[in-house]
Amino acid sequence: MSKFYVKIISSNRIFYEGFCHCLIIPAVDGEQAIMAHHEETIIAVQNGEMRMQKEEGGEWSYAVLGKGFCMAANNRVTVLADTVERPEEVDVNRAKEALERAQERLRQKQSIQEYHTTQAALARALTRLKETEKFLR
Repeated sequence: MSKFYVKIISSNRIFYEGFCHCLIIPAVDGEQAIMAHHEETIIAVQNGEMRMQKEEGGEWSYAVLGKGFCMAANNRVTVLADTVERPEEVDVNRAKEALERAQERLRQKQSIQEYHTTQAALARALTRLKETEKFLR
């Protein structure tokens, strides 16, 4: 049973620090799984669902992850993301309001930079709502 050390940091807190058996993160080119003795790498992380299994065969923990980076080296993994939330921490009403605001902004004429910012806000709101719905089932 191999484990590795992981530290998950958001812009406002250390979300998790400890040992882990398997970490699955949403990357730009699809999900990436990291296990003990993973090769050295840096991964661009996008909005999506992060899954973590602390013990082999144990329960999976879920979180909503914002954009950021993940670095694996020397059996240590560091995830830096703008936001990391457990599904039960998501304020559903606030996420719905953010979704509506983003959809309204998409209907308006925008610069290219504003368009990409709005797309990111829309993706984040949709991810937060999707993960919350899974948790509430």
